[in-house]
Amino acid sequence: MATDELSSKLNRRLQIEDGEHEPVALDEAHENGAHEKAATTSADSELGAKLQRRGELNEGVGEHQQPSMKVFNPYTEFKEFSRKQIKDMEKMFKQYDSEKDNFIDLMELKLMMEKLGAPQTHLGLKNMIKEVDEDLDGKLSFREFLLIFRKAAAGELAEDSGLHVLARLSEIDVSTEGVKGAKSFFEAKVQAINESNRFEAEIRQEQEEKKRQAEERKQRQAAFKELKSAFK
Repeated sequence: MATDELSSKLNRRLQIEDGEHEPVALDEAHENGAHEKAATTSADSELGAKLQRRGELNEGVGEHQQPSMKVFNPYTEFKEFSRKQIKDMEKMFKQYDSEKDNFIDLMELKLMMEKLGAPQTHLGLKNMIKEVDEDLDGKLSFREFLLIFRKAAAGELAEDSGLHVLARLSEIDVSTEGVKGAKSFFEAKVQAINESNRFEAEIRQEQEEKKRQAEERKQRQAAFKELKSAFK
C-alpha cells in the first residue's frame, strides 16, 4: 500500500512537471496571496492619501470642505444707514436680547412688541420672523434685524405688518435712502462719495467725542487730587 501511494505521488509530480496537470492547490494559494496583497496595497494607499491630506490641511496647503463663516460688518453692508443709526439699532437689539446669545427669539420679540405698545399674536410673531429669517433658524440675528429697517426704508413692508409697526415705533429714523435709491449712475457715484465722506466724518466725531470725555475725566481727577491735598 505504501509503495503504491508513493508511486502515485511520484507519477502525479511527473505529470505536473510535464504540464499535463495544473497544480490547483498551489495556484489557489498563489491567487489568494495576490488578492491579499492587492487589498493590503489598497488599504496602504488609502491610509497614505488620508495622512497626506491631513498634512496639507495642517500646513495650510489644502482647503477644508466646510466654508469659513463670513464676517458680518453692518457698516459696510448697510451703507444706507449712518453709524449712529446702526448703533441705535444695535442698542435696541441688545436691549431685547435678554439671553445675550446674539439672537432675538420669538419670546423676546413678543416682549419687544409689548414694550413698544403693539402686542402681536403668536402667529403674527412667527410671520414677522419669517419675513426676514434668511437662514430659517426661527429667530432674528442682528443682520436680519437690520433687514427690517432696510425694508422699511425702501417701502417694502406692508403698513399693517408687524415689522412695519416695529420699525415705526422704534424711534429710529430710517428715511435716508442709500446709493440704491439714486436715479442715475452719476448720481449714484456722487452719493457713494458722499457716503464715504459721511462715514469718515462720523468716525472723526466719535474720536473727538472720546477725546473730549477723556479730557474731562482727566480734569475731574486733577480737581479731586487738588481737593484731597487741601484737607491734608
